[in-house]
Amino acid sequence: MKEVEAFKPGLFSGNRVVVSGGTSGIGLSLAKGFAEAGAMVIATGSSESRLAAARAEGVDGLLFQRLDVRDKASVNAFFSGFERLDVLVNCQGVARPGAEWEEETFMDVMDINLSSAMRLSREAFPLLKEAKGSIVNVASMLSYLADETVPAYTASKTGILGLTRALAHKYGRDGVRVNAIAPGYHRTDMTKPLWSVPESERIISDRSALKRWGTTEDLVGPVLFLASPAAAFVTGITLPVDGGYHIG
Repeated sequence: MKEVEAFKPGLFSGNRVVVSGGTSGIGLSLAKGFAEAGAMVIATGSSESRLAAARAEGVDGLLFQRLDVRDKASVNAFFSGFERLDVLVNCQGVARPGAEWEEETFMDVMDINLSSAMRLSREAFPLLKEAKGSIVNVASMLSYLADETVPAYTASKTGILGLTRALAHKYGRDGVRVNAIAPGYHRTDMTKPLWSVPESERIISDRSALKRWGTTEDLVGPVLFLASPAAAFVTGITLPVDGGYHIG
């Protein structure tokens, strides 16, 4: 992964990293990035099929574990098994276009995308405090823009900005930094209905300042930076990684 080559080899050697929502797409690329930078990584997900597919790749330093981020007891039990934790990446997220206008679906999406980031951060905090570690949340360009088909996704990802700032101030006094990235249009399964259609693929590329879609690997470097000693005095920020789309 060329994005990792930009950093000192073994930058995260000896570190323990958890990537929630790390069995596919963006989360899986981030988990692989930390593993290639020397960390021992546990990536979580709730889909048995995705867990099985990810395990089949057999990446060194990368383990996969089932976790329902909506279940407080499961989250508590998960973190109780750790002796050390240096980085938590909250990458869990879903979108349910159209259906999010229904209350039950709206609340479920909000729980997975926003409430669970608070839930995991709160349970991980004692470990992160001991390690003087960091949290990296995953927001979205819809933290700044809007999409009427996904009101819960838009609201939850906007909420990640505020949660990141609040956690940064709450945890900063104990040496724990909290930041976020805001991905744009990256080629994932979630965005396939757009990039697989030539016209919509072109429209989105043309609005980007870099005139292309992002890849999941484009997000690895920014997250490694935010979690690294190079960002020791950086906290409470959300870094857009969208090729300039949201300013177009």
